[in-house]
Amino acid sequence: MNYTITPYNANFIPPVQKPDANFLPQVGEQGIRDLLARLYTCLDTSPVRGIFPPADTEGMLEAAQVSADFFIQICGGPAYFNQNRGMPQMRGRHAPFAITPDARLHWLSCFEEALKPLEESVSEESLQSFWNYINIFSIMMINTQG
Repeated sequence: MNYTITPYNANFIPPVQKPDANFLPQVGEQGIRDLLARLYTCLDTSPVRGIFPPADTEGMLEAAQVSADFFIQICGGPAYFNQNRGMPQMRGRHAPFAITPDARLHWLSCFEEALKPLEESVSEESLQSFWNYINIFSIMMINTQG
């Protein structure tokens, strides 16, 4: 598995490609929910904790489930995010939070940690396609320099 991070270039946002259609069937909806729970558990103790919901660990796990709805939908599953939150419009939803290139790296580091348990059960091709998606998606979320 290649967890290469595309360098950020403020003058260019590469095109993003949705994950391979085989990712969701291999991981399952519960697997994506578990993945996002692992991600948000890592983020809860990370240097970028401040850009996530205040409150407590329970609030982070609730946020993880909202994110799981988004990723299930992006991976070809039911449109849970649209049904519960409306159209994703993720850049707009993230606009109130200062997302820096450094914050992106922390987020990706936690995502890599969260994905590692899937390496035994998901094909490398499907897992790589998911990583490639979040790698470029994370560039699109940067809205603050430095």
